[in-house]
Amino acid sequence: MALVDWDLATSAAARFGPTGPSVTAEQANAAVRDLRELADEAVAHVSAYTGLTARIDDAPVRVVDRRTWAEVNIRGLRQVIHPLTDKLEAKVGVVGSVVGSKVTAVETGAVLGYLSGKVLGQYEVFATNPGQLLLVAPNIVGMERRIKADPRDFRLWVCLHEVTHRTQFTAVPWLREHFLGEVRRFVEATEPPTANVIGQTLRQVEAAVKAARSAAGDERGTTLLDAMQTPQQRAVLDRLTAILTLLEGHAEVVMDGVGPRVIPSVAQIRAAFDRRRNPGNPVEQYLRRLLGIDIKMRQYAEGRAFVQGVLDRVGMDGFNRIWTSPQTLPRLNELTDPAAWVARVATP
Repeated sequence: MALVDWDLATSAAARFGPTGPSVTAEQANAAVRDLRELADEAVAHVSAYTGLTARIDDAPVRVVDRRTWAEVNIRGLRQVIHPLTDKLEAKVGVVGSVVGSKVTAVETGAVLGYLSGKVLGQYEVFATNPGQLLLVAPNIVGMERRIKADPRDFRLWVCLHEVTHRTQFTAVPWLREHFLGEVRRFVEATEPPTANVIGQTLRQVEAAVKAARSAAGDERGTTLLDAMQTPQQRAVLDRLTAILTLLEGHAEVVMDGVGPRVIPSVAQIRAAFDRRRNPGNPVEQYLRRLLGIDIKMRQYAEGRAFVQGVLDRVGMDGFNRIWTSPQTLPRLNELTDPAAWVARVATP
């Protein structure tokens, strides 16, 4: 018996995921067609702005619904944390395994179901090599309606962000394996339980699931995860946080840097979108804090400030030295001090 019932997690994600928005078949087909075309258009814009060229021959875009997004991420989670579950299964026993697999599956499915209604797009690197670009059509349509954005402009704006992520992982030949290696090191540093086997095992698996979601770019950190970290995990998580903050900040700068040239309403979209990132509903605020989404929002802002700070000092050619090797990536303390990174890496 596996420690996570992945089939149950998938069905729970579908059950807990939101419904809507209401669209006709014609509107749905048009949205899918637009997103595919605009993702292809975004490739040239991103390459011209960043100076990076994706090294892939065929990079299809998957325009998906919420359930499919959750299914893909559950497959990725299963692949990421299997070294931990393999270590723990022998310690739990049949009863503990049955109970634990159901509890952890429902928790995982509930969280991914909730997130499936929030995520606009993702470059998913765990389930496939070199990764796959996912655009969550119902969320994109729902958001553009809520902020009253021009559909074409908003869809291209989202595509610029997600295509930037695909470009990062496919233009920099060592980045994906380095990133996955750090995630593996985090999972492998998880210590098997020694007492209160069932309870400790559940907490270990929950912590690993949360960490893997962090690495996928969905969230970062909770009180439980912080409490369960070993010193080795904390060191790895610091490096992962620095990588993810860089990648998100770079994508934010690119989408707003390209935007004025190809998206007439980009200023209005950014202002309205940022307002939606700060919900007034107390329940929504609680869930965001619980899942670490507020931390993720700060990650976007911190990363954007770091990337822009480097660009202001050394320009794009100087910034692109960041992709030379793992050693030239920013350290965690440099994210709030771009001059320190410039002095270490980009100063002749």
